[in-house]
Amino acid sequence: MEERNMPRRPRREKADDQPRNESLVYGKNPVTELLKSGSGVDTVLLAEGMAPAVAAYYTAMAKEAGATVKRVHPNKLRLMTGTESHQGVAAFASEIEYATVEDLLAAAKEKGEPPFLVLSDGIEDPHNLGAVMRSALLCGAHGIVIPKRGGASVTPTVIKSSAGAAERLPVARVANIGETIRRLKEQGVFVYCADMDGVSLRKNNLTGPIALVLGSEGSGVSQLVKKLCDGVVSLDMTAQGTGVDSFNVSVAAGIILYEIQSQRAAQS
Repeated sequence: MEERNMPRRPRREKADDQPRNESLVYGKNPVTELLKSGSGVDTVLLAEGMAPAVAAYYTAMAKEAGATVKRVHPNKLRLMTGTESHQGVAAFASEIEYATVEDLLAAAKEKGEPPFLVLSDGIEDPHNLGAVMRSALLCGAHGIVIPKRGGASVTPTVIKSSAGAAERLPVARVANIGETIRRLKEQGVFVYCADMDGVSLRKNNLTGPIALVLGSEGSGVSQLVKKLCDGVVSLDMTAQGTGVDSFNVSVAAGIILYEIQSQRAAQS
């Protein structure tokens, strides 16, 4: 159910339809510095017709920063920036301020609750990431961890798909999901991942400090990450042999997160 009384920050429209905005940075040097700064970047806009070598340079930096790259007509950039001096490149700074994994654990401690985190191992569709964040917030998770590369960042599409949850649920971006799992395990967090060859969800004890890893839409959880996890959970299905062999990642997340919430509530 949508929350009607909680204040929300203004949202912007999709980048393609966006008028001038204070979060829009343009020009080669400013965009380069933004991408190198480590600050969150949602989208990099490159003018059509830009020299291939220059476009490749910004595309590589955008990928490193976890940003989406879009090619647009130079006139679109002129309208968005309000100047002819955009030099063919612009970038939208992130809508949110990213947290650290330590921040997420501290939030759980402040509430007197065992940590409950969600980790994205390469969820690529922003609609899926937004839906996962919505379920995570409603099921009591203390935050979500996303990779800097190889997955969706928190774009305006994610914020919209999350029904505002992305602006309320702390989000940490990390360079390496595997290393993050190792650190969480060192701090007593039991890490599960969701995969089809796991133990039935109903047969798992999902109480206590816990993190749930969700894989990409196409290939699921990577083998390296899966090996690092303490356990693997799966969802029972009845439509065997129909060609529909798995749940959408956001649907699976909602089912598993609700079960975690239910088991944690029963323990309190």
